[in-house]
Amino acid sequence: MIVEALVVPLWADLLAIAVCSLQSALLVAAYRDRRLDLLGVAVIGIAAGLGGGLLRDVFLGVTPVAFTTNWYLAVATLAALVGMALGHVFRRVDWAITGLDALAIGLFAAIGTTKALTLGVAELPAIFLGVITAVGGGIVREILLGLPIGIMHVGPIYAIPAAVGSVSLLLLALAGAPIAAAATICVLVTAVIRVLAVRFGWSLPEQRALRLRLRRQQRDAS
Repeated sequence: MIVEALVVPLWADLLAIAVCSLQSALLVAAYRDRRLDLLGVAVIGIAAGLGGGLLRDVFLGVTPVAFTTNWYLAVATLAALVGMALGHVFRRVDWAITGLDALAIGLFAAIGTTKALTLGVAELPAIFLGVITAVGGGIVREILLGLPIGIMHVGPIYAIPAAVGSVSLLLLALAGAPIAAAATICVLVTAVIRVLAVRFGWSLPEQRALRLRLRRQQRDAS
């Protein structure tokens, strides 16, 4: 086992949830065609903030940590309502939403990977669970809003930064680094890659474009 008897601090979990819920509320506010009331915003915030962790815990076969204390639902709801109330302020600085999104992905990737390793999950599944924790909330949010799921469409890379961050955490843990330091580096690596991906439009090749390119190469070869 790489990580021995480590418990993810409650404050770290709540910080990740708050950031994700706040960012989700800001994102919702940016869609003028989505007229949501306070309850709607709260539901989106809760779903986004808790979605990744719930999926992770289901895969791990453990009681969802969000149901073990009142703090998770309270923080997710409050952060979503704050995001809605201050949406007009944050929209003036576009980088705020991108920055919060990148920070949330990094925090969830670190928490998900660390929890998986703590429970004795093998290395590759631990990385997978780190990515699921990072992107799960966004997937649930987009489904509820009827939007295209980000990780399944061409656009700035989303899951890959989480995977790179999770791998960095795993490698540092294997090298004997303190898990707190490894997790911090995971957050930084993930967030930086995500911000750069949005800033410079980094994306994976489109499946259709690859197919057309292969056909063109085959035609030229013949």
